[in-house]
Amino acid sequence: MSAKPLSPELSRALHEGLVIPAHPLALNEQRRLDERHQRALTRYYVASGAGGIAVGVHSTQFEIRDKQINLYEPVLRLAAEEVDRARLARPFIKVAGLCGPAGQVLDEAETAASIGYDAGLLSMGGLDNWSETDLLKRTERVAAVIPVIGFYMQPSVGGRTFTYYFWKSFAEIPNVVAIKMAPFNRYQTLDVVRAVCSSRRRDEIALYTGNDDNIVADLLTSYRFMIDGSPVEKRIVGGLLGHWAVWTRKAVELLEEIKQQRGNESISREWLTRSVQVTDTNAAFFDPAHHFAGCIPGIHEVLRRQGLMEGTWCLNPQEELSPGQADEIDRVYQEYPQLNDDDFVRTHLKEWLDQ
Repeated sequence: MSAKPLSPELSRALHEGLVIPAHPLALNEQRRLDERHQRALTRYYVASGAGGIAVGVHSTQFEIRDKQINLYEPVLRLAAEEVDRARLARPFIKVAGLCGPAGQVLDEAETAASIGYDAGLLSMGGLDNWSETDLLKRTERVAAVIPVIGFYMQPSVGGRTFTYYFWKSFAEIPNVVAIKMAPFNRYQTLDVVRAVCSSRRRDEIALYTGNDDNIVADLLTSYRFMIDGSPVEKRIVGGLLGHWAVWTRKAVELLEEIKQQRGNESISREWLTRSVQVTDTNAAFFDPAHHFAGCIPGIHEVLRRQGLMEGTWCLNPQEELSPGQADEIDRVYQEYPQLNDDDFVRTHLKEWLDQ
């Protein structure tokens, strides 16, 4: 099959900047799919004003691909059904997580495209023995099936470090429509931005932050480089984030505020404070104190408190909240009440669960 390109409307929205939550996986106490809460989560993201969802990604748990679990297609399908059911008047991008060697990743791309997903977030994780050239060829094959969003994942959760030249070549691949940068590293983030600015396709590629430790600063910054003697400027326009899987309504409001700052010559120092506050809440959710061991349960715990999940269960029984993590979530709730959307969720929870 040949890739269906993004519609002009969806491409425009992607370049203007969207909130794209990384969709979690709702399980019951038996660690089986909880379809009721899974659908409610999608409804929550749609109602929050998000511009898309990413399903089958790290936050959805890579174990959904295990043969004995076999949840990759069902989970993608549930989310697509709810988005279609909403009959939205605004652009909304459905992104499928794609990973594995050539056979697996192409099967996943074809599955996602057949269900109606608009793009694939292409992970390079688990392929440490592949050369950069091999990974670029793999990307070309996937891009022939579905529009590709590149993914620079931090090594702490299975990623690897890539060269500037890798990303420059990556950006030249037709049907690469965006790159999510999540190395949690300023130098490596700059490599990607500079590489895209140096590419002939720089105006065709939208940049998205996945740096959950630096969300606000990433979105406020204009990146400017001299390319062949001329200044080239580019922005990170939106986020595809696990952090935005919680308190999503407030994330949408935050991005809209940031968009209003674009073009301003100066920005209030208050934005630096807000940036640190968001990062502090992320530390509670993502658990860097324990090398991110509790990042998925941390997201689940916030959703559990809101009633959007029944528990923090993961497919891997070893994935649990770290010692002290619940206390840290208590702390950021108390210190930054303006960042949570509990009132919004409380108002609509029953309808999301009972539709």
